[in-house]
Amino acid sequence: MADKLIIFDTTLRDGEQSPGASMTKDEKLRIARQLERLKVDVIEAGFAASSNGDFEAVHTIANAIKDSTICSLSRANDRDIARAAEALQGAASARIHTFIATSALHMEKKLRMTPEQVLEQAIQAVRFARNLVGDIEFSAEDGSRSDPDFLCRVIEAVIAEGATTINVPDTVGYAVPELYGNFIKNLRERVPNSDKAIWSVHCHNDLGMAVANSLAGVKIGGARQVECTINGLGERAGNCSLEEVVMAVKTRRDYYGLDVGIDTRHILAASRMVSQTTGFVVQPNKAVVGANAFAHASGIHQDGVLKARDTYEIMRAEDVGWSANKIVLGKLSGRNAFKQRLQELGVQLESETDVNNAFAKFKELADRKSEIFDEDILALVSDESVTSEKEQFGFVSLSQHSETGERPQAAIVFTVDGKEVRSQADGNGPVDASLKAIESHVQSGAEMVLYSVNAISGSTESQGEVTVRLQNSGRVVNGVGSDPDIVVASAKAYLSALNKLQSKADRVAAQG
Repeated sequence: MADKLIIFDTTLRDGEQSPGASMTKDEKLRIARQLERLKVDVIEAGFAASSNGDFEAVHTIANAIKDSTICSLSRANDRDIARAAEALQGAASARIHTFIATSALHMEKKLRMTPEQVLEQAIQAVRFARNLVGDIEFSAEDGSRSDPDFLCRVIEAVIAEGATTINVPDTVGYAVPELYGNFIKNLRERVPNSDKAIWSVHCHNDLGMAVANSLAGVKIGGARQVECTINGLGERAGNCSLEEVVMAVKTRRDYYGLDVGIDTRHILAASRMVSQTTGFVVQPNKAVVGANAFAHASGIHQDGVLKARDTYEIMRAEDVGWSANKIVLGKLSGRNAFKQRLQELGVQLESETDVNNAFAKFKELADRKSEIFDEDILALVSDESVTSEKEQFGFVSLSQHSETGERPQAAIVFTVDGKEVRSQADGNGPVDASLKAIESHVQSGAEMVLYSVNAISGSTESQGEVTVRLQNSGRVVNGVGSDPDIVVASAKAYLSALNKLQSKADRVAAQG
């Protein structure tokens, strides 16, 4: 594997730990299929022991995905590991990823275990997992802040027990590239059986160095697996960004000397899908996938690019999925053309009923909007009202009135368990009035901690995409809604968030 860099995507597990980024089983499956299309080597589908919902998501993905290894996280105990193995049954290629903290701080304050107890538990966990699945990854949580002598003992022992991948994460984003790269290098040199496993890096972005640290772990440390997420999604400041690390290795192959199996043409579609599913908007100046990533405003730059692209562009926009021809469909387009475009975008709906529902939404949108862009289609199929899954709340219609000097009024019709209800309220603006009208009937008691509006494409005719983040009883959820009418989009987003609040699946926070 010396010339191949393994891409381990943890968008569906570590990325989902961002407050409000939790996804439904169908959303996870849709993203997993896009990751398979992207040719990701390993997809960490979730943490099977954390909830029944996560177990079902891992199991569904394991049975649907054939071209990528499917992985489930587990703590270093028999219950978690057995649950992960059960969820992975049916996978064409399965991996159990077990972890335990190894830093003095984590062992004392969090685990309340001695180093010897941690060592023994790590050994027992890998031994147990190895009897269930052949591919075992071991992570030393908070590895970058662990004592090297102790870490060497743990790693040597778990490799001897059958761990096939060793991950040394920078769990809290404390590392510095040169130091982290040399830390990995020294561990590999000191552990006698280090050549029996693939070494991996998993870096968080608290100091903005997740990609730099990961690449240092590869170049200096000799790691041959990078753990990353689409758009750098993840808790706190996020994770190492898949698109950035992949394009760095491909663009600077002269320096890294490594190949990656990623089909980069599908990077942008994956980015948009994750963004529109979670409601985490991609900043315009984000490398590779940001709206301005290949834009040139300076006259000097524009002149140079027109004469020779490589004067100011080190990558071709089309190589990562950007296209100059964004208009794909209109109101005269038929169902087959729509279905074909879904396939090209990497979207696979679960049933013909879902396709028919999506096409009906498309035709409705096409009657209101003359040009349908890829972004519109991705937003449309990310809208939970397209799927056939039954939800407690559903949008029906909305009317609102506002004029200067008068307090805005809104009246909304929505469904509660399939039955239509009507509610009205006033507010500081039409959006405020609409959401208060919903809340006055539902009385969820949830606190809104984020309201965000994003234009899906670049004209006044664009759909507005609204993200609403609600918090209630310690739970944080995102709702996303899209519509050419921003007030309607806001109501859809609020109802979407309320639906997620109804889910009682308990989650166990885990970090590797």
